[in-house]
Amino acid sequence: MRIVFMGTPQFAVPSLRAIAARHEVALVVTRPDAVSGRGSSLVPSPVKTAALELELPVLEAASLRHEDVLHAIASRRPDAVCVVAYGALLPSEILRVPPLGCINAHASLLPRHRGAAPIERAILAGDEVTGVSIMRMEEGLDTGPVALRVSVEIGDDDAAALTLRLARVAADSLLATIDDEAAGRAVWVPQDASRASYAHKIARDDVRLDPALTAAEALRRIRASSERVTARIRLADSSDAVVVSARLWDGSVEPGTATLSPEGPILGLADGALLVTRLRPAGRRTLSGSDFVRGARLPDRFSWSSL
Repeated sequence: MRIVFMGTPQFAVPSLRAIAARHEVALVVTRPDAVSGRGSSLVPSPVKTAALELELPVLEAASLRHEDVLHAIASRRPDAVCVVAYGALLPSEILRVPPLGCINAHASLLPRHRGAAPIERAILAGDEVTGVSIMRMEEGLDTGPVALRVSVEIGDDDAAALTLRLARVAADSLLATIDDEAAGRAVWVPQDASRASYAHKIARDDVRLDPALTAAEALRRIRASSERVTARIRLADSSDAVVVSARLWDGSVEPGTATLSPEGPILGLADGALLVTRLRPAGRRTLSGSDFVRGARLPDRFSWSSL
């Protein structure tokens, strides 16, 4: 099958590699190189990097409505357009190009968590199960009919670990659906719009840590945080730190108070406590909780607050 592939982040790379191993990828469309780091250097998207390694033609598109982008896609005469976390809605002009449609791998069990941040929102909501849905795209946001849903237990995964697992599931599921569609076996079932929820982008307030939270709520916020949107706290000495990972602590600490244990600082919350297992003090590298405690110039008991 002749495919145009559209994707941007690392989540999409396993799908690109899987499709390229079985089908003809006529073009890879991705978002333009982005500024990254203190040096403000341009960094290619993970999909662009993988496409160049695979010696596939790449088109960087700042807008999908530009005439040259529409022409580049249509001129490849794809049987299908496969979309995995591209980062923008497809206009109707592109949706109409492939005879088998534009097929999207979305990281949730649609219609739950439509939108930009389904993985993080599933964690924040306390969902026990999420998954991948293979959807035929429409002009609406993740509203199209679904041919395949694959469930995945979330467990104790943070967003980064869950993203890696779902990326592999997405690759297998997308490939299977393409084969089914080519063979005429795929059955596309409309979504129940009454059950839809929306996974808006994660903002700083979504992962803000506060002593008034329950321990479970705070832990979900830490697990849903990322390098882009961090879970930060203010310590008693007026320094701040990013909480990278933590676990529930079987003990009681007064809310807004922290104690130092050999394993790391313990944060008191509304109904319990969290042991911080990894954190990044301002201006420093990420430390294990135990390494932080060994070098901390803090009393055994001190206050902490939101930031």
